[in-house]
Amino acid sequence: MNLIAIDTATEACSVALWQNGAVLEHYEVAGRSHSARLPLMFAALLAEAGLHVSQLDGIVSGIGPGSFAGVRIGVSFAKGLALGSGLPVVGVSSLAMLAQAALVARAEATVLAAIDARMDEVYFGVYRAQAGVAMLLAPEKVCPAAATAELLQALELGAGGGRQIGVGSGWRAHGDALLASASGNLAEIDALALPHAAAALALAAPRFAAGQVQDAATLVPTYLRNRVALTKVEQEALRQSKRQ
Repeated sequence: MNLIAIDTATEACSVALWQNGAVLEHYEVAGRSHSARLPLMFAALLAEAGLHVSQLDGIVSGIGPGSFAGVRIGVSFAKGLALGSGLPVVGVSSLAMLAQAALVARAEATVLAAIDARMDEVYFGVYRAQAGVAMLLAPEKVCPAAATAELLQALELGAGGGRQIGVGSGWRAHGDALLASASGNLAEIDALALPHAAAALALAAPRFAAGQVQDAATLVPTYLRNRVALTKVEQEALRQSKRQ
């Protein structure tokens, strides 16, 4: 089975190829140049593997959450590729990719994946490994970092809730508030972690094997919210709250 995965939801841009279990990935931090870099990286990866699009069996697309523009670029590319080639697709969460990569060496841990959502919020998801795959314990959400405490308490992941690790840019931008929500019960934090398409392949391959795929026309981004910026009034209120 030949699968190709694409992710551009954050500042990272990556494409990865699954050839019967062997994985080849091209990855770079592209900033805002995803639309220019993605086609080149895609073509270079196929050329390195000696494959043509006609030899692929499916497309894996990162669907966010993350940068609105970045998510749209990746989903649009994957969707166009799948529609043009008649291939099935599987959409994978950016937060799940972070968790999957973290769980490779820490299978017993609970992963608190957080991506900086701007507007003083984080995209947040809690995962544990099940049969080698990161499984979501509660719906992903976007919220102020301090508000993640309620979710962790509901999942009984406060103090004494077992080994936890924090990953993602949300920990870099809002580490103090996230750490307080976790009641300090973290064994490790990787605030520099970004999603990788290779992790998306590990998540999607079992779904392809089980026939749990979707038609390209149904592939849509996951934004978790419907706006990209605070109003001027909200910006000033936020500044005032930080001064207090």
